[in-house]
Amino acid sequence: MGSPIKDPLLEKVEPGPDEEPQQKDLRKDDVHLGQPASGGIPAGRTTLQEARRGGPLGVLQLLGPGLITGASDDDPSGIGTYAQVGSQFGYGMLWTALFTFPLMAAIQELCGRIALQTGVGLGISLRRKFPTALVGACIAALLIANTINLGADLGAVAAGASLLTRNLIPELWLVVPVAVLILYFQLFLSYRALFKVFKWLCLALFAYVITGLIAHPSLLTVLAATFIPHLELSKEFMAGLVAILGTTISPYLFFWQASSEIDEMRSAGQMTEAERRGVKLSELQAARVDILIGMAFSQIVMYFIILTSAAVLHAHGKTNIQTANDAAQALAPFLGPFAFVAFALGLIGTGLLAIPILSGSAAYALKEFMGWKGALSTRARYRPTFYGIIGAATLVGVGMNFLHVDPIKALIYSAMINGLVAPPLMVLIVLLGSDRKVMKSKVSGALSKSLTWIGTAAMGAAALTLVLLTFVFK
Repeated sequence: MGSPIKDPLLEKVEPGPDEEPQQKDLRKDDVHLGQPASGGIPAGRTTLQEARRGGPLGVLQLLGPGLITGASDDDPSGIGTYAQVGSQFGYGMLWTALFTFPLMAAIQELCGRIALQTGVGLGISLRRKFPTALVGACIAALLIANTINLGADLGAVAAGASLLTRNLIPELWLVVPVAVLILYFQLFLSYRALFKVFKWLCLALFAYVITGLIAHPSLLTVLAATFIPHLELSKEFMAGLVAILGTTISPYLFFWQASSEIDEMRSAGQMTEAERRGVKLSELQAARVDILIGMAFSQIVMYFIILTSAAVLHAHGKTNIQTANDAAQALAPFLGPFAFVAFALGLIGTGLLAIPILSGSAAYALKEFMGWKGALSTRARYRPTFYGIIGAATLVGVGMNFLHVDPIKALIYSAMINGLVAPPLMVLIVLLGSDRKVMKSKVSGALSKSLTWIGTAAMGAAALTLVLLTFVFK
């Protein structure tokens, strides 16, 4: 007789499994069950030493949760936001790519380190340290922000697909099929499989890099805008700044990074919290390299989307992007009449990567807070509560699109909401990483503390300024 099933829905609903399954039956991906690889060592994260032995391409073995997180950070919300601020303010916000890189890398490293050290997800660690009501309020805000972001990204993927048909098929007709497709992938495929399928579509974003180079912007102007911060105390500029901060340092990525690290350890056979607790320095170093590469990828793409939009759109008087077609025109100098194809593929690829992370991170955060079980690597029939959260968030996101909100504006609004939600959550995460009782020898050092507190202060200051300019100093 096995142990009782550990899912709230299955405990109450009949018929259904009433006993916990074996690990081999619970997981979708039989390849990642911690079975020994060559040499009898469980499959898991590659260390720096192993990567060096792999030669020039050995670094590719280090890439995992950090790269996926970085790739998903340039989701449709990011693309829409960067294109809009580039067209509206020209090169005035180029400096934000350089400014946010160390800050987002530091907070993602901290979230990963907390998970690697404690052996549990971020939601569990926060609930153990801070008052339940406080953590619950942050989780609730995260769920709202994620759902709005998910709805905006669903609309953007549908807009991209519609763009490929030259708008012969209306965007609204494609929202439900896109949502059903993504839910199918989440229910029946591992996220590793998703990443392998859709990562190539994200390469379409490098069209911005090429276009930015051939648009021949003034080198001195670009360098000055990159290294000299430009600020304007206007509601429009602060809204753009909060949107940039919110879409680069996004709350959903905090939980995703931590949960991904836990899943990596589970795939290496560390199935219990006790087995996962306490990270080796070599494993932590490998995780840091993975995160830094992922965040660098994200920020390079961000930089060139702003640069290209400024050089092609703003410089020619187009300062207000209203549609996906408008945004696609930024790529016209490189791709001409086929600019819409690259832009559409970028929206589709990044959206199909990001939407499962948005709904997945919401499910991870809530189930960790509530003490439930579930992961994207487990079968839905044994964890319907976890997948029910994903389904509910997706359903609400679909419903948002039938309110006829403009997809480009929705992307920017969702980024702004993330910017407002992130600061209080970041305060709790930074305090948790500085707690020696929790983190032991892996407590945050001076550099980590400085960068994460600067990031928290910058997010908070920008959000507060936007609120004041919107509601007080109208």
